[in-house]
Amino acid sequence: MTQNSMGTHLRSLPRVLAIGGSDSSGGAGIQADIKTGMALGVEVSTAITAVTAQNSLGVQKIMPIPIAMLAAQIDNVCEDTHPAVIKLGMLVDAARIRMVIKALRIYKVPSVVCDPVLFSTSGSILLSEAGRQVLFKLLPWVTLLTPNADEAALLSGREVRTAKEYLDAGRVLLDHGASAVLLKGGHMGGDKSSDVLLQRDDAPPLWFSAPRIQTRNDHGTGCVLASAIAAGLAKGMTLVEAVGKARAFVQQALIRSTGFWNGNGRGGMILFDVGRCSVDTGAA
Repeated sequence: MTQNSMGTHLRSLPRVLAIGGSDSSGGAGIQADIKTGMALGVEVSTAITAVTAQNSLGVQKIMPIPIAMLAAQIDNVCEDTHPAVIKLGMLVDAARIRMVIKALRIYKVPSVVCDPVLFSTSGSILLSEAGRQVLFKLLPWVTLLTPNADEAALLSGREVRTAKEYLDAGRVLLDHGASAVLLKGGHMGGDKSSDVLLQRDDAPPLWFSAPRIQTRNDHGTGCVLASAIAAGLAKGMTLVEAVGKARAFVQQALIRSTGFWNGNGRGGMILFDVGRCSVDTGAA
């Protein structure tokens, strides 16, 4: 409950602040964060780090937002609506990461979910070496880090080809300060997609597995998963509950996305119930 200036008690929505890049295709980035929040009943505010020109075929152009404007976006949201969770996506470079760290020190938001966006789905590099080094200074503020295999390898400096090597890379990231690491297995191949959650309280690795869904529309899966976890935390779930429900949400989105055309390359997932809209069946 929140009390307004007239003393009236008003209900408060679970709130997430998403800090990341805008995706003109709508499949990833801030657009995916907003759509995920809407689907899960969470209010999502935003602070945009960069505007990208991209589509299902890849990222064509990136224009960073001025640091002062990024800071103003974060300040205005945090001073007014007080988000329960911050979800971090594309942070662009070292200077903007330093600014985000400063904001985390000031506002002390209870939970931070960080999807370390180092590469686009099409393989474009989205964070420089200098930015990756500053990212380590961010990790002590992070409740959950969600790297895929390539990101875990790059950040840890370890080869990641087997499950054991993946766990070793995750423990390196825990040693750098993250409270928990969810290692995503979508890039590891095989009939199943398996993620593993590592936590700093000496809990054993917790594995989550599901059948791999064959679809071209998998652009933004990492963004959606991290946003769905953030939504669960904002609604009061434990970390394990939030991860489990977020994985189920992404799994259903991938299933819904099979058989649909959503661009000439790797399109975004369908995050809503397609039964609620008019669907072009392609019939003559």
